[in-house]
Amino acid sequence: MGGHEQGPFTPMYFIKGALSGGICCGVTHGALTPVDVVKTRIQLEPQVYNKGMIAGFRQIIAKEGAGALLTGFGPTALGYFVQGWFKFGGVELFKVQASKILGDEAAWNNRVAIYLGAAAAAEFVADIFLCPLEATRIRLVSNPSFANGLADAFPKIIKQDGIIKGFYSGFGPILFKQIPYTMAKFAVQGIAAEQIYTAIGKKPQELSSNENLGVSLGSGVIAGVAAAIISHPADTLLSMVNKEGAGGNGSITSRLMNLARETGLARLCLNGLGPRCVMIGTLTAGQFVLFDSVMAATGATKFHFVDPSNPDH
Repeated sequence: MGGHEQGPFTPMYFIKGALSGGICCGVTHGALTPVDVVKTRIQLEPQVYNKGMIAGFRQIIAKEGAGALLTGFGPTALGYFVQGWFKFGGVELFKVQASKILGDEAAWNNRVAIYLGAAAAAEFVADIFLCPLEATRIRLVSNPSFANGLADAFPKIIKQDGIIKGFYSGFGPILFKQIPYTMAKFAVQGIAAEQIYTAIGKKPQELSSNENLGVSLGSGVIAGVAAAIISHPADTLLSMVNKEGAGGNGSITSRLMNLARETGLARLCLNGLGPRCVMIGTLTAGQFVLFDSVMAATGATKFHFVDPSNPDH
């Protein structure tokens, strides 16, 4: 079935895609808040949290109590619901429109480029809305006494630093982190799913819904680990630049350069990478499974690229 024979791709289809994306991102990121707290502490205080993820959990619980592992849950769940709305909804929109413009054969032959372009465009829009909430999360994790949750932290950040410095100091790093991450996530997952179906000698329509969700899970893990490695240096910088006073008092660019020089390439690439691979691998797999499940529950059939020479692919 070709791209123009699927659908119908009405505004309601894209709303369902956006809602499914918001749910899958909000739920998975919210559920992994404890892992994100440990990862962020390892990135911000490697001299203290230097014995790995499990030891990091133990250190935080011993020092601050188990509740500290949920620091930043509010901005995390809300921020990533909004981001998922625009990211997954945007990717669906851009994929469908590109396929309509190019036609089935050209879309199939250029599907990796479409995955990459759709993911980059959707992520850019999503990050405009995510950045203030991510900055708030990092401020709360790095300084738990700063505020009592999202509603308390927002006005304090505005009063102390203003909107641009307070919420968008990390916009460059978040783009540098999230856009390559999302490009890798969607492209790798799409290709990995194709390879899994090829390896087992089955087509999606020949498998049950649970078996297809298994393919989404496996391809999601592969995509998540690849995306985590690619985006990790920028993730480390993002965690650092949102810490109060980090990188000096100059422009955002000068602060980022100062932090990169102080940290060094090896630490940027490796500090917290293990926990991030665990977190992002689990998170990405869960997102694709939840997205497909919610889309099905809404009655929507997700767009897929089709090889015109083998329409049953």
